[in-house]
Amino acid sequence: MEGNKKVGILTGGGDCPGLNAAIRAITKTSIQTGYEVIGIRDGWKGLIDDESEILDSINTSGIIDRGGTILGTSRMSPFKIENGPQRVFDGLKKLGLEALVVLGGEGTLSVACKLSEMGLPLVGIPKTIDNDVKETDYTIGFQTAVQIATEALDRLRSTAESHHRVMLLEVMGHHAGWIATYAGMANGADAILIPEIPMNKRKTKELCNMLKERNKQGKNFSIIVVAEGIELEGITNRTRGSNISSDEKTYGLGGIGNVLGEIIEKNTGLETRVSSLGYIQRGGTPVSYDRSLATSFGVKAARLVKEKQYGEMTALKGNEITSVPLRKVLDGIKTVNMDAYRIAEIFFG
Repeated sequence: MEGNKKVGILTGGGDCPGLNAAIRAITKTSIQTGYEVIGIRDGWKGLIDDESEILDSINTSGIIDRGGTILGTSRMSPFKIENGPQRVFDGLKKLGLEALVVLGGEGTLSVACKLSEMGLPLVGIPKTIDNDVKETDYTIGFQTAVQIATEALDRLRSTAESHHRVMLLEVMGHHAGWIATYAGMANGADAILIPEIPMNKRKTKELCNMLKERNKQGKNFSIIVVAEGIELEGITNRTRGSNISSDEKTYGLGGIGNVLGEIIEKNTGLETRVSSLGYIQRGGTPVSYDRSLATSFGVKAARLVKEKQYGEMTALKGNEITSVPLRKVLDGIKTVNMDAYRIAEIFFG
């Protein structure tokens, strides 16, 4: 019967602002088209462990402005546990789901694509503050992260100017420097360092010379924004959570700013301070853009399910909400548009 059709929703990978707005939109749109909606707890784990809840217009009301995800999330991949893919299919069958909507970043959507090619009926929605999912202009959560980083840079500027310091802000961005580029551009940062442009010894020297020259010109403070995944020549990138040690010339994600700060202070003699936003970028209330984008993506995903257009991902192309084949996610990550970076670079120094 029409009213017995069920669609599931899960959020995988790291949380980000806007997920709840998308969950709300999928739920309300799906109910209007005759579906019962099941929320899967903690990503793929919930589908395997049979942890779920019914979503309706009541428990999804008032969540559009809430950060995080009411469903919980995890980074567990079905392909990394014994019989994982089959257990996902079994979970789908046990819940009686006709289809699944998966909200995730590049990692979660890559898993979704592989499962889709194995026959799992699903639709993807791109979400990540890193904005590194291909085939969409923006992902859910990115604009909020940029706003948070910009506000932090604005606050650091007043301290930098008062104390005549170099202030360095480290932001997220493992393989792509979207947050650093757009926040740095909005703040008017004096240098933006991103993974797409490795910092060899020559570039590091140029950075230090630029800071010294600014100081000679009477510009007695500087603002630098750096993505956590930048490469410094002679320094290797270990796994996340590693201890920071500039003596060993190693760093883990979430610490390269400290290493670079030491280099700058040593080579310029300028007082340098380092701040890191860390997980602050991923939490809190989503800005209006992310709420609107998440809502539009949620409505589009629900319609794709109704039309049985599985194996697709919602996407933003210009001003149009559309869809693209999920398999395109497997082509790799979306790196920073160098045209945008060159605009910001005009104002360096």
